[in-house]
Amino acid sequence: MGRYVQAGIIGLGKFGLTFGIELMRAGVKVMGIDADPDNVRRAQDSLTQVYLADASNKQALEQLGVGDLTHVLVSVGDSIAASAMISMYLKELGVPVVWVKAINQDHVNLLDKIGVEEAIIPEHMAARHMAKKITIPGFIDYLPFDQEMVLQEITVDQWAGKSLRDLDLTNKHNVQVIAIKKADGDRFSLIPKANEPLGRGDILVVVGETGNLARLKP
Repeated sequence: MGRYVQAGIIGLGKFGLTFGIELMRAGVKVMGIDADPDNVRRAQDSLTQVYLADASNKQALEQLGVGDLTHVLVSVGDSIAASAMISMYLKELGVPVVWVKAINQDHVNLLDKIGVEEAIIPEHMAARHMAKKITIPGFIDYLPFDQEMVLQEITVDQWAGKSLRDLDLTNKHNVQVIAIKKADGDRFSLIPKANEPLGRGDILVVVGETGNLARLKP
């Protein structure tokens, strides 16, 4: 099997299938694997390829060509042993990036020792997002490499009439503006022009550490 299938999902329950569908919407081809025939049937019309197989069998993973994938998510329920074994096989098969749905911090610690790139506790992630939406107006999302780095929407008020060059947010506040939507517009424009004056009501998408963003008075 060639490398045209970019991502794999092992475990097609609610979390795994939702993750796979989102990847498909982003244009990524996705292979799905599950040992439950019902899960396989549900996923067949949503993913590029779906196989009924026991992913805890390393030979089965080899036969499906899982080692050719660039990214694989392991989402096999509450079995720490099963997810750890599958993750180890994936690394042995040479999968560059392995994500795993974890159930607790001990599970995360074990996965770190195996060498997976990302261990996800969905409940913790959801709780952090909800807290940030309450405490940071305009919060959009975390950046994956640093839990203090976030994307946020801010609305221009005091900055009206000034340009991004005038504000010099990168040097003064270590904050980067990555998109702008004019007050009378309906779409964001990426990479805003540095010399164009901002208007009251314009919305900026900024990225930076939460502490730096909190000090802005737009």
